[in-house]
Amino acid sequence: MASIKLKPKARKGVIGIKCLIKHPMETGLRKKKGKIVPANYIENMVVLHNGSKVVDADIGSSISKNPYFRFNVPGKKGDTIELKYKDNKGKTGSATAKSK
Repeated sequence: MASIKLKPKARKGVIGIKCLIKHPMETGLRKKKGKIVPANYIENMVVLHNGSKVVDADIGSSISKNPYFRFNVPGKKGDTIELKYKDNKGKTGSATAKSK
C-alpha cells in the first residue's frame, strides 16, 4: 500500500489541503529491459471534509509518479479531512488528519 502525507491547515475560514501520495503511477506503456512495465495508477481519489465529499477526482495514467495535490475547502481548525484512493489494480489507500 502506498503511503499518504496529508497536511490540512486552516486559515481565515479556509482549509488548505496538501497531500502527497507515494505511488508508482505506471502507464503500462514504458519498457524496462525490453519488457513492458504493467500499468499501475490511481483511478479515483475522494477527499472528505467532516464526512462530506468535497473532491471526487478521476485521475488516470497521465499523472506523474508520487503525485502531489493541493485543494482549498471552507472550514476551520479541528475539522477532519480524509483522503481515499483506488488504483487500477483494486488496491486502496486512505489517510485522515485534523486541520491545524
